[in-house]
Amino acid sequence: MRILLAILGGLLLSTSVLARTEDPEDNYLIWTEPQLRQLQQLADARVAEGLGDCSITDFSPPNSATDPHRRSRLATVAANELMKAYLEGCSPASARAKWRINSDDRYIDTQQLLLKALVRDDLVAYFDALRPRNPQYQALRKAYAAETDEQKRAALAVNLERWRWMPLVMGEKYLLVNAASFEVTLWENDRKVRTWPNIVGKTKSPTPVFDATVSGVILNPWWEIPSSIVAESIGALVRNHPATARRKGYVVQNGRYRQRPGPANALGQMKLVMPNPYSIYLHDTPNKNLFSESVRTFSHGCIRVGGAIDLAKTLLEGSATPAKVDAILASRETTRLALPRPIPVYVAYFTAEGTEDGNVAYFPDVYDRDPQQLAQYDVPTRCAA
Repeated sequence: MRILLAILGGLLLSTSVLARTEDPEDNYLIWTEPQLRQLQQLADARVAEGLGDCSITDFSPPNSATDPHRRSRLATVAANELMKAYLEGCSPASARAKWRINSDDRYIDTQQLLLKALVRDDLVAYFDALRPRNPQYQALRKAYAAETDEQKRAALAVNLERWRWMPLVMGEKYLLVNAASFEVTLWENDRKVRTWPNIVGKTKSPTPVFDATVSGVILNPWWEIPSSIVAESIGALVRNHPATARRKGYVVQNGRYRQRPGPANALGQMKLVMPNPYSIYLHDTPNKNLFSESVRTFSHGCIRVGGAIDLAKTLLEGSATPAKVDAILASRETTRLALPRPIPVYVAYFTAEGTEDGNVAYFPDVYDRDPQQLAQYDVPTRCAA
């Protein structure tokens, strides 16, 4: 077996990781007794992360004369399991089947991270580095450790796991849509800087969970009407009441149903450029009165933003002045403006969030997704090594 070489400070045998070379078919590290104790403490502490149902390899059995490195081999497996649990969670694939936010975290070489952690004799720092960096995770983690109500603990555990499904590095600047809290937030360096209310999909047409890249803003947009909405209502209106349809801006061009820019346009005065497989966008709306509702599930899936023009102006800072935006809006001309730099947008679903006063806010599970995820915890799962 081959034991990975680790040299600290130019020393070979007196380092925190002993170096050997044996059979190349195996691949593990030699652990000191203090490191084994620290790993056991970290494994036990995973309960406070909401990871208590994750199965971690038992590395407590003693070594033997025929297998002097038994504990080191098992500890290496256990440490990689625990690292991946911190990084990605350990729910089965079925629990996150509809969580379509892309993450490259699975490509992080936890074995190399573990090697460095042992060389530097600092396991805690490396496990800390694998926790989600958004402060929402820390707020939920703190609440989970103190919460005694079982229902709230279950909700906190579900949302901690969802944060582990997010990319570890979300970007210097990004938008986060929470379909459960009906809010869009702008983050810079993992600090929330602005918030806007939103409207999301009905329970029959829920807003999906996905990520995209926002590259620009379209002012005075045309609405390209989806075929499902044409079949549901617009097609009949155009056929049976053409004068009313024209007054509302509906036209048919080359077989495409569209709505002209204007006050009645379903997209309002702006739409973000964020191509995605679901044709879901953040946009304005003429129905401003709906933002007064506490539960805002009114759309066919798209995300209507309250204060959409303010959102557009905020994202266009450094690219277009507010005066320029206002002039374009007044012209009624469809215009596309590029952001100074494309930014990610994450359309997610969190039924619990930390608040600025240090508490936790719980939101209605409007899409009934929490029980689906909680069901996955009925049987303990084993994290992939």
